[in-house]
Amino acid sequence: VFTSHGPTVIMPTWFCSREWFFHVGRFDEGGKGVPEDLLFFYEHLQKGGGVFRVNHCLLLYRYHPQAATHSVLEGTIWNHRVRFLEDRVLSSWTSFTIWNAGKQGKKLYRSLSPANQKKVIAFCDVDEKKITKGFYTYEESEERPKPRIPVCHFRDAAPPFVICVKLVSSTCAFTCRSSICSSGKSVSVYSKW
Repeated sequence: VFTSHGPTVIMPTWFCSREWFFHVGRFDEGGKGVPEDLLFFYEHLQKGGGVFRVNHCLLLYRYHPQAATHSVLEGTIWNHRVRFLEDRVLSSWTSFTIWNAGKQGKKLYRSLSPANQKKVIAFCDVDEKKITKGFYTYEESEERPKPRIPVCHFRDAAPPFVICVKLVSSTCAFTCRSSICSSGKSVSVYSKW
C-alpha cells in the first residue's frame, strides 16, 4: 500500500462489487494528470476495504504509449503517497526513524509536513559513509538554526521505522529483512514505503 517506486497493486488487477464501487465513490475524473486509480484505491482503504489475492488470470490488459497514465506526473503520485502515509500512519506516531540516509530517505523527509518532520528522530542506514557523517542538515528549511537530524546505524535506531529502500533488489530486501529480524526490536513495517 505504501510504496515509493510503484503501486503494490496495479489498477487493472482490481475487482470489486458494484455496490462497493458506489460506496467508495466513483473515480475522480478531474482530467489529465489526475491519478484517479490511486485516489480510488486510497479511498477504498480509508473506507475499510481490503486487498486479497486471487491466483487466477481474470483479465488481459492492453497497455499502450497513448494511455492516459503517461499524463500523470511522478511528482503528483509521490505527493499523494506521502499525504496518505501521513494520514494513515504518521498521524498516530509521536516519533519515527527513516531507514535510508540516502536520496529516498531525504526526499521523504523534505516531502513531509513540518509537523511530521519534527517527529523524525533519526535516519538510520547500513552504509558506513552515511553513518560517519553523523547527521543530515535540511538546508532548504526556513527554520533557524536549520534542522539537523542524526544518522545512525540501524542497530542503534529506535522504531517505528519508515523504510525507504527499493525492495525490488533482492540484496536490499535481504539486508532490510535480516537487519530487522536480527535487531531484536519490535518493528512496524509498511511495505517499502
